[in-house]
Amino acid sequence: MSVATATVLLATGCSSASSAPTYPEAHIHGMAVQDGGHTVLLATHAGLYNMSADPIEVISPSIDLMGFTTTGEPGHFYASGHPGDGVQLPNPVGLIESTDGGQSWQPLSRQGQSDFHSLTYTEDGVVGFDGAIRTSKNGQSWSMSNTNIQPADLSGTAEGQTVLAATEERVKRSTDGGTTWTKVPDAPLLYLTDFASSQSAAGVSPDGIVYTSDDAGLTWHRAGSIDTEARAMAATNLADGQLQIWIATEQDILVSTDGGGTFSTWTSQ
Repeated sequence: MSVATATVLLATGCSSASSAPTYPEAHIHGMAVQDGGHTVLLATHAGLYNMSADPIEVISPSIDLMGFTTTGEPGHFYASGHPGDGVQLPNPVGLIESTDGGQSWQPLSRQGQSDFHSLTYTEDGVVGFDGAIRTSKNGQSWSMSNTNIQPADLSGTAEGQTVLAATEERVKRSTDGGTTWTKVPDAPLLYLTDFASSQSAAGVSPDGIVYTSDDAGLTWHRAGSIDTEARAMAATNLADGQLQIWIATEQDILVSTDGGGTFSTWTSQ
């Protein structure tokens, strides 16, 4: 399907209280926290959930959002994965884009070719992993990174060029938007990472240990821990600059407002 002839896919979220979704039973693949913590989104096997709505809303079509990333612009997201029932997209969907907060999506590139299991965004453009690390400045033409790393997770920020890759060989780091990579000396084994700013980042290990970095992932410091498996995470900064860490588990969302030292269950206000 070409971009020129693509049909925008409209959301069909539930509107009645009796059929309103609850915490997603579908596998959670990604997380975004925006508007100072007032908007919490979960990218799942069944689509994009707005956890801040009352009741909770599924705001996207039925797409298995294996990869999901924000861009730093309100309502502007990229994603990848597989179409669900009633969604007229190739399988896999390649790179798709939303500019209305996830309600509708348009195909950009690599339809029928790429299932990006991880996506992120830097000031240089999109970085994705579909079995290989690929980079794109415009979401349409791609270059393959000269690396064989197999990341479980990629994270970047629109405020800089640094990308972190959580791998079985610990954290790998790129400072040129995902083109070249180096191993981070003495890094912990992390399962997920995210940036709160160009320098501030957080990560969680497979056994629930939370780490933070104030130099864009070059060095890491142990903070607190959680006693359950993390499915997705996000990092933000409070108005006073304090690092805030969000972790989605299988059952609920945990949040730390003290830089990862302690966590409590988040509820929408």
